[in-house]
Amino acid sequence: MGNRLTKIYTKTGDTGSTGLGDGTRTLKCSDRIEAIGTVDELNCIIGVLLCEALPDEISEFFTKVQHQLFDLGSELSVPGYIALSDESVSTIEKKLDAINQHLSPLKEFILPGGSRPAALCHQARAVCRRAERCVIR
Repeated sequence: MGNRLTKIYTKTGDTGSTGLGDGTRTLKCSDRIEAIGTVDELNCIIGVLLCEALPDEISEFFTKVQHQLFDLGSELSVPGYIALSDESVSTIEKKLDAINQHLSPLKEFILPGGSRPAALCHQARAVCRRAERCVIR
C-alpha cells in the first residue's frame, strides 16, 4: 500500500500548484486535477447513496465501484500507473446490464427523481458522464 494521508491539507499548493502521486507538481487548474476531483465527487455521491436503504446486492456493487474509483484516482494522480484493467470495466458493464434486464425498456428520457435513492443515482450518472469527459481530455 502507498503512503497514507494523515491530514487533508499540505500547505504546498498555496501558489496554485499541487503534487501528483509521483512527486511532480502540476497546476491546480489542469485537466488532470479536474478529472481527479470529478472522480472524487462521483465517489462521494455514491457514498451518500450508500447511506440509503438499498438491497444488499446493490450496496455491494456500489461499494466495489467506489474502490474502483479510488483506483482510477490513483491512475490519474500517478502518470503512467495502471490500476484498472479492461476486465474491471467489463465487470461493471455486465452488472449494469444484469440490473437493466429487470427494468422496462425506456421509451423517453425520464426526469430525475422519484425517490431519494433514484435522484442520487441520477446525480451520480450525470457526474459520471462529466468525469468521463474530464478523463479523456
